[in-house]
Amino acid sequence: MLLELAADNAAPVTCEAMATAQGIPYRFLKSIVQELRQAGLVVSQRGCEGGYWLARDADLITVADAIAAVDGDVLLVRNEPINELAYSGSARHLGSLWESVEQRLQGPLDTSIAQLCAGPVQHAESRPRRRARVAAAK
Repeated sequence: MLLELAADNAAPVTCEAMATAQGIPYRFLKSIVQELRQAGLVVSQRGCEGGYWLARDADLITVADAIAAVDGDVLLVRNEPINELAYSGSARHLGSLWESVEQRLQGPLDTSIAQLCAGPVQHAESRPRRRARVAAAK
């Protein structure tokens, strides 16, 4: 939805137009728009010339902003934010693992709406996955 607004910023865009363009049910899109408006990412104008547009430049709105507006924290463990987790005993280092996962997610999520409108986004390649080798019993 933010991409639709960024692509056509000459005039407000209606929910009907965005729903049709994206193949999203109108009622679902309307609820998302409300959450984005409450988060200050979009603004609205009522009336026959009404609709929605971005509240600020598309370069200043990230995918992380949109996720936070609609879903809250990107990464929850046991339904808790990463910075509120506490482990003890042999699991005491799990918190650092979750922090690492969150940091790796943050890079791609810091992509701006303008970058997405411009074309495919390239991010640093992640390290190849290594699989642990299990020694066969003889």
